[in-house]
Amino acid sequence: MVWTAIILPFFIGLTIFLYGLGWMRTGLEALARERLHHILLRFTRTPIRGFATGIATTACLQSSTAVTVLTIGFVNAGILSFAHSIGIILGSNIGTTVTTQLLTLKIEDFAVPLMIIGLILRVFQHDTLRLIGKVLIGFGAIFWGIHLMQTINDPLREMGWVEWFIQHSGNPIVSGLLVGMLLTALIHSSSACIAIAMGFYATGVITLPFAIAVVFGSNVGTCVTAMIASVGANIASKQVALAHLLLNVAGTAIFTPLIPFISEISPYLSSDPATQVAHIQTLFNIICSIAVMPFCHEFASFISRLVPDESTAWKKATAVPATRRQ
Repeated sequence: MVWTAIILPFFIGLTIFLYGLGWMRTGLEALARERLHHILLRFTRTPIRGFATGIATTACLQSSTAVTVLTIGFVNAGILSFAHSIGIILGSNIGTTVTTQLLTLKIEDFAVPLMIIGLILRVFQHDTLRLIGKVLIGFGAIFWGIHLMQTINDPLREMGWVEWFIQHSGNPIVSGLLVGMLLTALIHSSSACIAIAMGFYATGVITLPFAIAVVFGSNVGTCVTAMIASVGANIASKQVALAHLLLNVAGTAIFTPLIPFISEISPYLSSDPATQVAHIQTLFNIICSIAVMPFCHEFASFISRLVPDESTAWKKATAVPATRRQ
């Protein structure tokens, strides 16, 4: 009963969702080809331009992690400076909210038709049509996967497992944060984690404070992939990964105490429960990113002091004896 009603549908739905997200992202990236690299390099000369570029590229690729890892690759290659990457990171946190906003459209009835159209386009020899077909298959798979994952909501509520976990895990907000962090780190997709939280809250499996905490926690969990990508890279790449982590941790730390207040005002955002969660994530990421934007240079200097470049550290070390000799 548990296997067929909960475990199997959940993992099949999650696999289809992640598969669809990957196909849509790679299809859109292939359509952009070198233009994506050109845009990232050309329109990041100021924090504001980098901010706008981060929003646009993440909205297109449907993955802030992909954009952050791509940015780390550019910084590691010396093509992009660390200071110029801050705007991209801030923008990517906003761009990733496009996925959750799309999920509120509730177009799962069109999932299978979209996938069928995509398969038909894949038959053609024209590269652009084949890539568009890949995007449509991915888009349809995302909503089909969500639909399958949502079929476990009623059995979960009837069994009371989640309710028992929330009641016996101490503070539900802390539990939600940990669930959001761990689940996102494991599946490498904050969008999937938030989609699950949206579905669970909409059907009454979890409470709104718990769902909001999962959203905030997923913002921290999504940094894991970028941290892994920076391993073995140069100092500037490690600075990018650390900046991404500190920005998301700071935002989560500031807003977590406000979750009870956010829960009270959320009905004013939308009458639909799932849409409330999506709007909270969007507002959270927008506020955090815009608040840091005026201090990009100062923040970059702060990160540079935490993870100093070897050449800078050597110059500082040799400057002291030279001064003493004078």
